[in-house]
Amino acid sequence: MDSPVDYSQDGAIVTVTLNQPETRNAFTDLDVVDALVGAVERLNADMTVRVAILTGAGKAFSSGGNLKRMLDPEAGLVDALPARTRINYQAGIQRVPLAFSRIEVPVIAAVNGPAVGAGCDLACMCDIRIAGESARFAESFVKVGIIPGDGGAWLLPRILGMSRAAELSFTGDSIDAAQALAWGLVSRVVPDSDLMTAARELADRIAVNPPYAVRMTKRLLREGQSMSLESLLQLSGAMQSLAHATADHKEAVAAFIEKRPPVFHGN
Repeated sequence: MDSPVDYSQDGAIVTVTLNQPETRNAFTDLDVVDALVGAVERLNADMTVRVAILTGAGKAFSSGGNLKRMLDPEAGLVDALPARTRINYQAGIQRVPLAFSRIEVPVIAAVNGPAVGAGCDLACMCDIRIAGESARFAESFVKVGIIPGDGGAWLLPRILGMSRAAELSFTGDSIDAAQALAWGLVSRVVPDSDLMTAARELADRIAVNPPYAVRMTKRLLREGQSMSLESLLQLSGAMQSLAHATADHKEAVAAFIEKRPPVFHGN
């Protein structure tokens, strides 16, 4: 049986692919959550990995919740006892945004089709989003009478601002790739056939940089969303002292002085 999440490494770049096109890459089932969290934790622990690309198999990035199984008691999500449902969310899909919040490897979402509900939020958990022309985004929880239980209410306002996040969340409407670009939800739109090439080219441009410096820069960007300036400066000073002590920093300075390309080894 194929894994619901494919993990493929090529040099310093890993491509993580949601691999259930028959469900349009829904990822609320516990086996998919386990596989996705496992892939994220593997990325974070492996210092040979410098960048990751997240995408979906088939014609969808992710449909989010598996509606056909959502009310199935065997699915382990919705329980007759509401307090139990709350625990199921914590033990299930809510582990995904927490895993993404801890990862220090930069993650590029290559959105190859619809990113709906939790699928939209999954794209928002990534650091950079690029979209194929057929991509669509919808924070559509209200359309099925529920709320974003996976952190979307935290993620979307930080990316879009409150007004646009509220518009998407209250209406459940979808927007196309061009609108997503205009609103800043994605940083680039490319033809569908060029999506993975564009994602790989972007990953290559990140991967040539010193991996410790990139990881620490990502951590500062993430922490800066909730820290005061004073606290962030304290953290920046601590991380900068670590960066100055790396061999990669010394190599970068030497290469600049010697007018040659630097070679970084992650030490």
